[in-house]
This record gives sequence, structure tokens and C-alpha cells, in this order.
Amino acid sequence: MAKIKLEYIWLDGYFPTQNLRSKTKVEEHENFQGTLEELGNWSFDGSSTKQASGGASDCILKPVAIYPDPARINGWLVMTEVLNADGTAHESNGRATIEDDDNDFWFGFEQEYFIMDSDTDLPLGFPRGGYPAPQGMYYCSVGGKNTHGRDLVEEHADLCIEAGLNFEGINQEVASGQWEFQLFAKGAKKAGDEIWIARYLLDRLTEGRGLYIEYHPKPLGDTDWNGSGMHANFSNSILRECGSKEKYAEICEAFRPVVKEHIEVYGEHNEQRLTGKHETAAITDFSWGVSDRGASIRIPIIAVEKGYHGWLEDRRPSSNGDPYKIAARIIKTVKPVK
Repeated sequence: MAKIKLEYIWLDGYFPTQNLRSKTKVEEHENFQGTLEELGNWSFDGSSTKQASGGASDCILKPVAIYPDPARINGWLVMTEVLNADGTAHESNGRATIEDDDNDFWFGFEQEYFIMDSDTDLPLGFPRGGYPAPQGMYYCSVGGKNTHGRDLVEEHADLCIEAGLNFEGINQEVASGQWEFQLFAKGAKKAGDEIWIARYLLDRLTEGRGLYIEYHPKPLGDTDWNGSGMHANFSNSILRECGSKEKYAEICEAFRPVVKEHIEVYGEHNEQRLTGKHETAAITDFSWGVSDRGASIRIPIIAVEKGYHGWLEDRRPSSNGDPYKIAARIIKTVKPVK
């Protein structure tokens, strides 16, 4: 019998921005294969995470995805959904709202974030009491003058790949200390699982380094520095197969009447980022266009060159948004279009 460490990970009840929580369960297994079928439900004190009252504090953790933990010996990362004591989905459970049982929807998320110095509460590369050189030289830069935090970013990429996530890339972003990673999955729930696991691994890496990750969409306030988004690239069988400019236009227009409903789940403080500047559309507007990074929804030029076979990119979701809720809302808008 071998002892294994199962890190049960869940989202708490803070609103509108939920936080990652986790705790370790040590079990003995004869020949653990790393499957969900080998795992049982667990519980936690919901009164400590804004998910229950003290008089009835038990909430249930239901495993929904499992990945090897490359940073631990005999360790596994277990993504879970939060259930009420009666087995129904907790109101904080965004994953349970996704209507994609056949995995027809594919998602690729581009997660932007800032690496922050805990002593100064400033992004890496920012001097205390001032600013570094203006934006321009940081994006996809190379060299110590403009590139800050690469060691952490490279280690994070390795961990994600070793964990079996469908990790697709990294790059430094437009602002100093700002980075991005990309993940893709066939199935909305799987895409959300992998973003949350990737965030967990990234946050855990900062422990003991005097750093933290800032997912706020505009951490530098009303300045001329870019904010952070989580662009949602999505497709279903229609977008992948229709070959129709008109159908693409119809799907884009389906978003226009429900702008408010999308913005409500696209992340807290997103109005500070969606100003119409810094490669964004204004939060009060809705637009779409081919290869237009200033539009709400961009039709990638590659999809057009392939005869309208491909995907769309919703550029509005913020870096602190919940990928489960974002995917659920996109599916609700796109699915009725036949």
C-alpha cells in the first residue's frame, strides 16, 4: 500500500470574485491509477468560505477532474465542484451551470496577469515611487532590461505541461511584469477545469518568493498601462463547419441583445479595463469585426482565410473572470443559433 496526497481544490463563496481554496487528503491505495472513480467526495467548513452558516456548515466537494501534481511526491490535483449537503449544486458552483454535455463547444482561454512584488505592491520592473519606461518594449521582449519574471513563468509552464494540462503557450504582455498563458480544451467544463488548475499552480509558485499574482483587470488604475483580460476563443460545430460569412455574422449579432448579461459574469472591475483604449472596446458598446482587436468580438483572419471554418474570440472577459461562468454564458447565447 502506498500513501498518496490528494489536493482537493475548490472555489469559495466570495462574490463576485471567487478565490481558490484547497486542502490535502492523504489516502492509502494499492495501485492508484489517477482516475475519478478511485476518489470519494469530501467535505469542508463552508462557514469559513462564505458558503454556509455556522449552524449547518458542511459543504460537499465532488471531484470532477484529476491531474498529477508534479511538485509533490505521490501527489494529485483534484478539481472539485461544491455541493450542498443534500447533493445539489451550491449557488457558488458555476461549473454546474454549463450546458455542454456533448462537448460540442471548444474553448481556448488567454489568461493575462501581473507578477507583483509583495514589498512594493507593484508589478515587476516598476521602481518604488515611479514608473519604468513606457509601454512598447515589453511585449514579447527578450533580455533583462525589459523582461521581468521569466523564471517563474517558465517554471509554471513546465508544471502545467507535466500535470497534463493542454498548455499552449506563454508570452510577456504589453506592460512591465505582465504575462499571459494560453490553454485549450474540447469541452467547456474541461477548459474551465484546466484554467483553474493552472491558476492554482501559478499562485502556489509565488509562495515564499516575495511575489503574488494579480488578476485584477486594471491593477495600475487610471493610467496609460494596459489592463489584463482573459480572451475567450470559442467554437462549436457550426463555427467549425458552416463555411458561411452570413452565419458568422448571425452568431456575432446574437451577442448584441445580451451585452449586459455577458458583462455581469465577465469579471469584477472590468469597467476599468473596457474603456475603448488599450486594445479594448468600451463596456457600453458592442462591435464585431474581422481581425479587429478593438472590437468586442473578433473574427480571426485565419477563420476567414479558411472560408469561415474556425472560431470567434470574445475579447471582453477580464483576467479575474470565472471561466466556468464565462463559458456558460457564451454557450447560452450561441447554442440557439442553428
